[in-house]
Amino acid sequence: MVASTSAHLQRLYADLDKELEKAHSEKTYKYEVPIEGEQGGTVTVGGKNAVMLASNNYLGLANHPRVREAARKGLEKYGYGLASVRFICGTQPIHRELEEQIATFLGCDDAILHSSCFAANEAFFTAMVSGDLGHTDYRDIIYSDQLNHASIIDGIRLSRIAVKTTDLRAYVHNDLKQLTTWLEEDKAANHRIRMIATDGVFSMEGDIGPLPQLVDLAQKHQALLFVDESHSTGVLGKTGRGTPEHLGVHGKIDVISGTLGKALGGACGGFITGKKVLVDYLRQKSRPYTFSNSVPPVIVTAAIEAIKILEEDSSLVEKLHENTAYFRREIANLGFTIIPGVHPIVPVMVKEAAIAQDMSKELLELGVYVKGLWYPVVPKGEARLRVQISAAHSREDLDRALDAFKKAGLKLGVLQ
Repeated sequence: MVASTSAHLQRLYADLDKELEKAHSEKTYKYEVPIEGEQGGTVTVGGKNAVMLASNNYLGLANHPRVREAARKGLEKYGYGLASVRFICGTQPIHRELEEQIATFLGCDDAILHSSCFAANEAFFTAMVSGDLGHTDYRDIIYSDQLNHASIIDGIRLSRIAVKTTDLRAYVHNDLKQLTTWLEEDKAANHRIRMIATDGVFSMEGDIGPLPQLVDLAQKHQALLFVDESHSTGVLGKTGRGTPEHLGVHGKIDVISGTLGKALGGACGGFITGKKVLVDYLRQKSRPYTFSNSVPPVIVTAAIEAIKILEEDSSLVEKLHENTAYFRREIANLGFTIIPGVHPIVPVMVKEAAIAQDMSKELLELGVYVKGLWYPVVPKGEARLRVQISAAHSREDLDRALDAFKKAGLKLGVLQ
């Protein structure tokens, strides 16, 4: 039986329906296209095979035989779920094993698991500026790159709502000159916490944060440096240790957040890693950690195995880098405009939302699964297809995708 709807709620639902119609008419409606079966270099969509270019499965570990087997053993030994948060009865030895493994892999003291990196980022900022450090007369300040991930933005927003003594300065993307000027200007303010927050790799652009310079600035101005490595861990660096390894500052970042839901197995789960005292503090003060169920055992055991694969052999990382360089070179040779870089996120710029949506549909018809992105996910006039390369792709997969891009580009007038 369906409950009757009041006049007030009828108006609300009518307004929601109008917004959906507007999204449809402006071609900004986000379509979900189900894949049938498992995630991989190719997938099945509508009964047809398609090259997958929209997944965060950078190393192809989402269905790697060793990862699947580790998940199976985890289920058999530790069960499906713990039905509890960590501090009550939701901690098993494998949870601490994974946390220690993450910290060692990324050059930090300790780590704390969360249900996602989104939750981890929100937890970090709200806990750090919670006002529970025994100070009564202070202000904190966060310097945040304007293109940081939504989870960083929301974490900072929540912290500022909860605590009115937090200042924010959002600097122009990767603009070290502006950031330096602001740090110098704020020297006399005597903030309790100064924090610089940046993505290691920016998810919409595929470009990289200037970590060596940020390390120097943080040290000079006694600021805490926070780096989100969700699109970097397992992806950049010779051994997949991320942007810090790629740029020569491995072990020099104060706080790293990341995910188990991309290169490290592709399921879900996130983490914060840094100094032990900071992680211990988060275990006490992080509300998403305190009040959210533990990461399920099958995900924990699978993630442990994924990191072991990386520690034992860097061949998947090498193949990812080779595939990325090949696709970047060849898509540019076809005449498409891409944002330069070395990351497997390859934004193919098409300017308008309608073109991005139409081209995504056309490519799917041609056997390539890739998604268009438009405002407000990216700035107006900068709509794009975000291609994501994987070690799971064969050279034949990439050539098939390039051929489809050429056909779709010519048909829709993106290529001349």
